[in-house]
Amino acid sequence: MHNASIMMSNSRMGGPIPKFNDYHLWKTIYYLDDEETIGRKRLSSLLDIGEGSTRTIISLLQNQGIISINKSGIILTSAGMDLKKKTRMDLAPISVPELTIGEKNFAVRIPRVAHMVSYGCEERDAAIEAGATGATTLVYVGGKLMFPGSEYHVEPSIENEIKSVFNLKNEDVIVIGTGKTERSAEIGAVVAGIHIMGGLKLSRGIKDIISTRSDNSELLSLAFAIHDLVGGLPVCAKNRDNLGVRIENGAVIDNAYTGEVLEEVIRCGTTIRRIATSGPYKGIRVIVTPIELDNRTIAVIGVVDIRSMAGVDNLIRLHENDDVPDN
Repeated sequence: MHNASIMMSNSRMGGPIPKFNDYHLWKTIYYLDDEETIGRKRLSSLLDIGEGSTRTIISLLQNQGIISINKSGIILTSAGMDLKKKTRMDLAPISVPELTIGEKNFAVRIPRVAHMVSYGCEERDAAIEAGATGATTLVYVGGKLMFPGSEYHVEPSIENEIKSVFNLKNEDVIVIGTGKTERSAEIGAVVAGIHIMGGLKLSRGIKDIISTRSDNSELLSLAFAIHDLVGGLPVCAKNRDNLGVRIENGAVIDNAYTGEVLEEVIRCGTTIRRIATSGPYKGIRVIVTPIELDNRTIAVIGVVDIRSMAGVDNLIRLHENDDVPDN
């Protein structure tokens, strides 16, 4: 393998473009209503994610009939307002260091769902998976704030602090997310709250993720997933009508990339395994496969087989071969 082929000194450096999760979907609905519109750029700023991810969220919600778009901006439909009511949560920063382990805390109140909580472990795990340090779940039953699955009441000073932030009613649940930043604590609390309510129940297909004209951010989640699954091997991805991305060592190192094999797979629509003859991976075996929708190639994704043991062939699978050049 040529050492120069994987050096980053002459590459455009960058980091992963922010990805979105149920928090961002819920927060989009939280920011919208059925009367006053909001523009995409403003929404992107409120969500603190890239415009590409925001476009994907808007497309997903529009396809589900949750929002409508006109010249003035984005607005919730009647179905969107119904979903907003069904997934209502009150949220606010809070200071209860006695209960949490992170530097910052953020709490949500989910009305009348105490019966849906067991011990709080699942909510904690959901918060951690979303990037928080942890989460503490409390239920308000019989006029007392207590830990779920037990008879232990919280300290009066803590209960008073929480009551100063939220107007508690019987069967309410409080989830306090905790993290290194207030943002991560908020995301953890909201995702845990969504988990208690049974999720947003939005179906997400490939059409909601990528299309022929999607920008790089729509492909990144898939590309990073493959990058992780193949043990950190370089991964390249490209939509049919836009330049693509190149990922190495957990970061985007080129966000305007294409290559001969990527382009050939777009043209022919079949998986290709061969040694690249040009570009940064010249002399190295690459494996590129098409992503198809409605019998048309809408994007391609490939792995650079620098260890001669990983590949992609419609589904990800290990692929061994003996003819990769020696290091």
